[in-house]
Amino acid sequence: MGSRRGAAERRRTKPAVIGSVAAVVVAGAGFGAYAVYGGGADGDDTARTKSAAAAEKVKSGPLTAAEVTSTAQRFLTAWQQGDVAAAAAATDDAEAAKALLTGYAKDARIKDATFTPGTPAGEKVPFSVKATVAYEKAAEPLAYDSALTVVRREGDGEPRVDWHAAVVHPELRDGDKLVTGKAGDPPVKALDRNGAEITAAKYPSLGTVLDGLRDKYGKKSGGTPGVELRVVRGEAAGDGKDGKGSKESGADEVADKTLLELSKGTPGTLKTTLDPALQTAAEKQVDGKKGASVVLLRASTGEVLAVANGGHGFNTAFLGSLAPGSTMKVITASMLLEKDLASVNEKHPCPKYFEYGGWKFQNDDKFEIKDGTFKASFARSCNTAFISQAPELKDDDLTRQAKEVFGLSMNNWSVGVSTFDGRVPVQSKAQMAASLIGQGGVRMNPLNMASVSATVKSGSFHQPYLVAPSVDGRALATASRTMSGETLGALREMMSYTAAYGTAAEAMAGVSGDVGAKTGSAEVDGQEKPNGWFTAYRGDLAAAGVVQQGGHGGDTAGPMVAALLKAGG
Repeated sequence: MGSRRGAAERRRTKPAVIGSVAAVVVAGAGFGAYAVYGGGADGDDTARTKSAAAAEKVKSGPLTAAEVTSTAQRFLTAWQQGDVAAAAAATDDAEAAKALLTGYAKDARIKDATFTPGTPAGEKVPFSVKATVAYEKAAEPLAYDSALTVVRREGDGEPRVDWHAAVVHPELRDGDKLVTGKAGDPPVKALDRNGAEITAAKYPSLGTVLDGLRDKYGKKSGGTPGVELRVVRGEAAGDGKDGKGSKESGADEVADKTLLELSKGTPGTLKTTLDPALQTAAEKQVDGKKGASVVLLRASTGEVLAVANGGHGFNTAFLGSLAPGSTMKVITASMLLEKDLASVNEKHPCPKYFEYGGWKFQNDDKFEIKDGTFKASFARSCNTAFISQAPELKDDDLTRQAKEVFGLSMNNWSVGVSTFDGRVPVQSKAQMAASLIGQGGVRMNPLNMASVSATVKSGSFHQPYLVAPSVDGRALATASRTMSGETLGALREMMSYTAAYGTAAEAMAGVSGDVGAKTGSAEVDGQEKPNGWFTAYRGDLAAAGVVQQGGHGGDTAGPMVAALLKAGG
């Protein structure tokens, strides 16, 4: 963690010293009779002799078990006793800690809290919390588990709690706060397309989606707010500081989250486009796969029929920001076809290597296709077949294609919940070439890539939506132009060929009818395996999925997508 200094730590007179540490009896401390403090960390400077001060050295090396335990005890004891200043001083960011710990009692209305530490695991100390949340005449018990990590403070090496908002509650991100009061947004009773209620208990991966629907439609759906303890998101939430909102893992905007209801409000009703049978099928496909996400659309309208995320946490399917790998070749191929830089059944280069902008690009396993067609290169996902055309392109060609034809990278979709609408930045030289195969600065999620297949199948871009625009009169995003009939036919031919004979054939076996598909594998720094991607259509259905660190898309994301297309048939 970088250097972050708040206000100076409050000095306190030392208690009686027993050996080399000081011990204080704490009634009801929650973890035994004593809270142990470092003997010199908080002592009065005037009590130090000149020789002792001169002998002090910056502490270094791994933390000892005693340092971890005593620092955790010191922090939790002070917090439990309501001594916010002392608790904050036990962290490495006293200013931020003091603000959030003060709000714990003042804003969140949490009282009578006890904190019970578990068995430390190295520098990490888990702890359980039991408390009461009280607001006016309403009161409810609160219980949850959290954890803290002890680090050496930069500068003097003293052990301190590594401060993050998640220490206070695991649902908090840095910049968030806890608030108890009348809910800002009334609850929403979300309905599927058939009028049945959607709940997180029935569809576990829709928890974040339901939070988003409440955030967007709570005040519009006719309900009245109740009283609740909730996470209120701050500007810093999702900035990547805590690893939960990095540019590679997701977009910044996350809905507020209810943690505890003290009194129920009256929910308003909101109908969605979700299909209960297909949502059930989607939940089944991601079950037990933490890094898996999938989306199914109706190609002719953009209606979201199913969305699911393994792990039931961050909504990667809608908010993810991931390199899409070779599924991006659908967009790139449409551009090359329009520019007459490729033709479906004419010869097209697919060498082992191609150098551009100082980078040497290659194909998976360094294969090459001699005297092959563009269709063959697309079906086998030949990288160099696309990179070889980089010298003929302008820096903004791919960006314009994504925006003008596929409605991407304009940040203007109005789906019904927050979404990341793809990013295809203007790049040059090697980065531009990498973008052609879905690497470089290109970022997508399953919603974006399902929309790409839907655009190919329907012939024009239809912005995906989860709540019909007629509900609130909002306008949907549009694309400025469509592909020519010739280009569209060629693209469909290549995707159909890939589904039957190319890298998507194994996953699409048994998926009948008018089908098309494209696989993808996206390398990510620090991962042993690439993210596996797959996008496809069948009839009026279009779908896409990703399995992070899954490997080849045809083996991982492909079966998920194919199963949904079959279920919709």
